[in-house]
Amino acid sequence: MKKILLLLLCITMIVCSSCSNKDLEELKKEYVTINIEVRDYGTMTLRLYPDIAPKTVEHFLDHVNEGFYDGLIFHRIIENFMIQGGDPSGTGYGLPDQKTVKGEFASNNFENPLQHTRGVISMARSQANNSATSQFFICHKDSHHLNGDYAAFGEVVEGFEVLDAIATVDTNSNNRPLSEVVIETIYVVE
Repeated sequence: MKKILLLLLCITMIVCSSCSNKDLEELKKEYVTINIEVRDYGTMTLRLYPDIAPKTVEHFLDHVNEGFYDGLIFHRIIENFMIQGGDPSGTGYGLPDQKTVKGEFASNNFENPLQHTRGVISMARSQANNSATSQFFICHKDSHHLNGDYAAFGEVVEGFEVLDAIATVDTNSNNRPLSEVVIETIYVVE
């Protein structure tokens, strides 16, 4: 009897797992393509998924369409973890009174099935769930410990060599690059 129950449990887990993967692929059918051009490194092409994190994608694209990110830096880089940018102060502390977006992740009662795997873009935030402003990070390696606590909203589809080159720059003890890594521009690909 225990073997039958265990077998049924395994079958249920496999079916549920394939259903959630299928659902995720359905949610990825609608996307917006952007390019992130990084001075001296090249271009990363990403797909953003409004059906997965609608407010986050809208918030990010508002910044993109304003040219907000042009000239900002990746101020925090940790090899085998992530690269972080989008802070107008260049420090990671942001500016006072920046517009925030509600965190679209499980610990904030929002279903977001996108996992923090290599190449996924997500919003950076403080300890407060709804504190994301303009800062974002791109996972250099799988970072499953972030799942459910940060709003993943897209993924790199081309330019992994650029991600790798940025993620391996020399940094100081605060994970700040010794030489600036500048975002030339981020734009929507028509």
